[in-house]
Amino acid sequence: MKQNRQVQRVALVGLLAALAYVIFTFLQIKLPLPGGGAVSIHFGNTICVLGALLFGGIWGGLGGAIGMTIGDLFDPIYIVSAPKTFVLKLFIGLVAGWVGHGLLHLSKHTGRSALVRATVAAASGMLFNAVFDPLVGYFYKLYILGKPAAEVALAWDIGVTAFNAVTNTIVAVLLYMVLRPALARSGLFRDMLKN
Repeated sequence: MKQNRQVQRVALVGLLAALAYVIFTFLQIKLPLPGGGAVSIHFGNTICVLGALLFGGIWGGLGGAIGMTIGDLFDPIYIVSAPKTFVLKLFIGLVAGWVGHGLLHLSKHTGRSALVRATVAAASGMLFNAVFDPLVGYFYKLYILGKPAAEVALAWDIGVTAFNAVTNTIVAVLLYMVLRPALARSGLFRDMLKN
């Protein structure tokens, strides 16, 4: 039984990674920045949060992190940001999962209570990203990549990341509320959260 759960988790991470890659790569609006680089309006973070709400922070964060990192590696503009992307997207899932399942015990609630708890958990993960993505991105560009245009990118990063945080939170919570009942009926919702 435990081995079967591990196989399901590996398959789940692969599915989440594929979804994150496709959504981030093909459904983004890229905004070029002065001095090179770009920021994107996208829903890739939705997968990190949704996976964390449905299956736990480790699995949601890992799936989203792998998918968006692969997306970065195949994009000449974002290729140098791939290591930063992996760490930050993993932490989106970890934070959302920890708040949702560790603090708020989301899996034990339904209806309005689940909606409120899912919203708080999703917002927590995206708030982490809204703060740390621009901050880490700034220092990453300035000190690791040595780009003097890091200050110019910072203002755009803050604005776009905040917009992405709000929109990704809304979409993730709506998808969670739609998908959770079906996964609960199939037994996958609680099974994937067990150790």
